[in-house]
Amino acid sequence: MSVLVVGTVAIDSVETPFGVGENILGGSATYFATSASFFTDVNLVGVIGEDFPAEHIEFLKSRNIDLRGLVQESGKTFHWKGKYGFDLNEAQTLDTQLNVLQTFSPKIPAEYANAEYLILANIDPSLQLEVLAQVKKPRVVACDTMNFWISSKPEVLKEVIAKVDFFIINEGEARQLTGEVNLIKASRAILNMGAKNLIIKRGEYGVLLFTNGSIFAAPAYPLESVFDPTGAGDTFAGGFMGYLASTGNLSEESIRQAIVYGSVMASFNVEDFSLDRLRTLKYSEIEERYREFKRMTHFEQI
Repeated sequence: MSVLVVGTVAIDSVETPFGVGENILGGSATYFATSASFFTDVNLVGVIGEDFPAEHIEFLKSRNIDLRGLVQESGKTFHWKGKYGFDLNEAQTLDTQLNVLQTFSPKIPAEYANAEYLILANIDPSLQLEVLAQVKKPRVVACDTMNFWISSKPEVLKEVIAKVDFFIINEGEARQLTGEVNLIKASRAILNMGAKNLIIKRGEYGVLLFTNGSIFAAPAYPLESVFDPTGAGDTFAGGFMGYLASTGNLSEESIRQAIVYGSVMASFNVEDFSLDRLRTLKYSEIEERYREFKRMTHFEQI
């Protein structure tokens, strides 16, 4: 089954303690689509400007990502500039230039309207509602957001939350949205908003899944070198949804496996700037790291 992703395609400038990446490929939809493409076919809807490098288009095509929904408008591509300190869990935004994203209104091509797996990546929740009105009966809808939309459009965001199967946010956003410091209490409040399942990303501390009255915790993969955490959450979501779509299995066991595959993909993403690590990644490496995850977390009852 293919996955439809609607979100941002961007040019980023990123500085971390380990280096600088100037005018590199970024955007929530870009990271998601690339990650998911290791598991299934991906259709992408987004907007770029006239300055978007052709080499980035060729890279996305090389991943067999369908770009019929990627439109080019007059003007410049969305640009984000950020900086990380040694605490790589939080970025300092230095500059945001919306450019063509400011007037973006996603139009879902007719060929995508029957998508069974849909990810509403990080864009204005009003636009996320527009997308939901254009697709027919997706089997699974996942949604991501950010602190800006939580503070500026909380009621619209709650409308979206009530319509999705998986709501994906980080722990700071969960606390901001609910006013609860404790993540268990925050998860209960979010599920009461209507989301069927909740995934809370915790950076280097892993992921929490709240579903069907149960909690599943997956650690982050321990790495010696972390160069750039930008896009790690979107890469996680891409691996998660891509795996679910590839199996068509929505059992709790399969969802937990998808969480681990998402974590595997995020662990590769942070090993280099932009999507450079995913450019050279082989599926055999994904499978080996998945097995390492299993060995790392397995224990026997005595």
